[in-house]
Amino acid sequence: MDSKNTELSEQELLEAFLSGDRKAFTAIYQLYWQKMYLVAYRKLKDKQAAEEIIQDIFVKLWKNRATVHITRLDYYLFTAVRYSIIDHIRSEIVHGEYEQYYKAFLSIEDSNTENTIAFNELISTITNGLDILPEKSREVFRLNRLEHWPVAQIAEHLELSEKAVQYHLTKSLKSMRVYLKDHLLLILVVLSALF
Repeated sequence: MDSKNTELSEQELLEAFLSGDRKAFTAIYQLYWQKMYLVAYRKLKDKQAAEEIIQDIFVKLWKNRATVHITRLDYYLFTAVRYSIIDHIRSEIVHGEYEQYYKAFLSIEDSNTENTIAFNELISTITNGLDILPEKSREVFRLNRLEHWPVAQIAEHLELSEKAVQYHLTKSLKSMRVYLKDHLLLILVVLSALF
């Protein structure tokens, strides 16, 4: 079969699955399970975790078949794998197994599109974190950490004492650390992709 017929066949499978056809679901499972498992296993180096991730994706896919919006089956499924891997690594970080999963995740070679998406998510996360700061602390943080102004220059610019600038900087850094702690993995992924 040529690729055009394969695509058509997969599209027909998708339409049948979305209509609730169990045989179409089984065919999709058989077509994609191993490929998805191999991606998860390559990233995690953990057979059981990889199997659980793929099983969960297919269970959710079946449960949500009436409401899920899928235009490209392969893109949908492999995006689900990617985000499930990220969620798994985040949960492992919470349980103290950070180093092993950080190293595994650094080896992921995402496409430029995925890097762009991750970078945009990072920028959005930092912006949201800055928005929760009081105005003065936000300005001090922006000038010092994003524009690399020295404390003395910020003090002069904002007509504050250097001690006040240090206070706002300390306060904003502490707040941003707490806020970004939950988003640490995303930051590490973006940094590893950019450098």
